Amino acid sequence: MTMKSTRRLMIAAGLAATFMQPFGTAAYATETINMIAIDGYPDKSMWVKEFSTFFIPRVNEELAKTGNYEIKWQEAYGGTIVKPRGVLEGIKLGLGDIGIVTTIFHTSALPSQGIAAVTPFVSSDARIVAKAVDEIAKEFPQVEKEFAAENQVYLATGVVLDTYQIFSTSPISSVADLEGKKVAAAGYNLRYLEGIEGAAGVQGGLPTFYNMVQTGVTEAAMLWPEAALTYNMVEVAPYMLKADLGAVNSKTLTINADVWAKLPEEVKTVIQNTAIEYSDRLAEVAMGEAAESVAGFIAGGGTVVEMTEEQRKAWADSMPNIAVEWATKLDSEGAPGSEMLRAYMAKLAAAGAVPLRDWAAELPN
Repeated sequence: MTMKSTRRLMIAAGLAATFMQPFGTAAYATETINMIAIDGYPDKSMWVKEFSTFFIPRVNEELAKTGNYEIKWQEAYGGTIVKPRGVLEGIKLGLGDIGIVTTIFHTSALPSQGIAAVTPFVSSDARIVAKAVDEIAKEFPQVEKEFAAENQVYLATGVVLDTYQIFSTSPISSVADLEGKKVAAAGYNLRYLEGIEGAAGVQGGLPTFYNMVQTGVTEAAMLWPEAALTYNMVEVAPYMLKADLGAVNSKTLTINADVWAKLPEEVKTVIQNTAIEYSDRLAEVAMGEAAESVAGFIAGGGTVVEMTEEQRKAWADSMPNIAVEWATKLDSEGAPGSEMLRAYMAKLAAAGAVPLRDWAAELPN
C-alpha cells in the first residue's frame, strides 16, 4: 500500500469516528466548573427556593446550549456554611462562591443598598422597586464599588416582598396604638418607629421574630405577609396592621470577585443574564404571593386591620427624614447620595408611584 493510500485510509477512519458520535453530543470534552452557592436562610425562604429551583436550572439550561461548560453546584443553605448575617463575609472569604446577601444587615458596608428602606410609604410594587434599584446600580458606580470592597461582584438586586406590615399580639389600627410598643424589626426598619412616642424597634430577623413575640420580648414584628405565612407568625401575632410601608430591596445576588475573574466569558454572560431574570422573577413571585399570603394568614386564624390613609400619612410625617440623613452622609463621604436619592424617587414617580411623603424634596439645595 502506498503512503498516499495509507493517508486516505486514516482520514476516512477519522471521519467515520466523528460521524459515529451519538447524535447531538459534542466531539470535545465539556469543562466542569465547581461552584458553591450559599445563604444562611433555609431553603423554604422564597428567594432561596427560587434560586435553587429557577436560577440554577436556568443557568444549566443556557450553558447546555453550547455544551462548552457545565457547573457542578453545591448548595449550602440554612446555616450549613454561614448564618443569615454571614453571607457577605462568607462570599468575601471564599467560603461560598455565589450567594444571596441580605443587605439590610450591612448598612455600614453597603450603604447604597438602603435606598428603598430609607424611603418608606412610596411604593408597594416590588417590580418597579427592583427595576429602579437595578437601574441605580447601573447608573451609579458607587453600588459596585461597595461590593468590590467586599471582594464581590454585584449581579442583581432582589425585592422579595411587596410591602412591610405589622404583625402583633393585639389589634393595632393607628399611630396612637403603636405608642409604647416594642416591635421586632431589622436594619433601617427600626427607625420607622422613632417618631412614635414610646415605641421602639428591637433588632431581629426572620428566624427570630416568632420567638421574640412568643416570649414577650416584643409585642409585634415588622415583616411581609409571605414571610409571616412561611414562619407561622399567626400563631403568636394573629393581628396584621395593613400599613403598606412599602417594598424594599433586601437581597442582592453576588459572586466572589476572584471566582468571577477566572470564569470564561460565556459563563459570565449566562450568569449575568440569568441574575436579571432571577431578579424579575422574585419581584413577580412576591407580587403574586402577596394576596395569597394574606388569605392564608386569615385562614390560619389571623385578623387584618387596615390603616386609613390619614393614619398612614401621619405615620410617614412622624418619621425623621432618614432618606435625607442617608443621602447627606453618603455625600460627606464623597459618594453621590443626594443624586441617587433624587434619581430613585424620580424613577418610582415615572413608574406611577405616588409617595405619601416626598423624601427627596427635603434635601438641602
